[in-house]
Amino acid sequence: MSKQVPVGVSARHIHLSEEHVHILFGEGYQLTEMKPLSQPGQYAANETVAVVGPKGSFGKVRILGPARKRTQLEVSRTDAFSLGVNPPVRESGNIAGSAGITIQGPAGEVVIEEGVIVAARHIHFHTSDAERFGIADKQKLRVRVGGERGVIFEHVVARVADDFALDMHIDTDEANAAGVKNGDMAEIIE
Repeated sequence: MSKQVPVGVSARHIHLSEEHVHILFGEGYQLTEMKPLSQPGQYAANETVAVVGPKGSFGKVRILGPARKRTQLEVSRTDAFSLGVNPPVRESGNIAGSAGITIQGPAGEVVIEEGVIVAARHIHFHTSDAERFGIADKQKLRVRVGGERGVIFEHVVARVADDFALDMHIDTDEANAAGVKNGDMAEIIE
């Protein structure tokens, strides 16, 4: 059985806590949805912020909603060099001891001591897809992406939950190196 999964290329983005939304945009502010994302209930917000590191900055960093428990900026390694930070490669949500950054919004500024990561490449599996493929949560996979610059990605983390939709997430550096775009297909090879 072929184990094909769609690829989603994840550009730099930020997840904000409710507290930080209020500091950056004003007390009581609620994020507004621009478009839904591949994962149920997740969306790209209309709102953006600027992020400032020791060496550089990026304006108009898209916020992904809804608000989370903790603020987290996900960047590529190239973005990290431009900002002058050295974030670890981590699964989303694992921010302990990671790099810090300054976040600027229209109503205020927040300095986080940790929260900047390079997201580990991963595949979201709905529980039924994981069962069909024989995949366990947190399993490390090898995934082949074809095309003119085809590659095999190692250490792809399986994330299994009832509220996930089947989708592989890689960052822009990885996508550019492999010549991959949103909607291309990848194959789990082990």
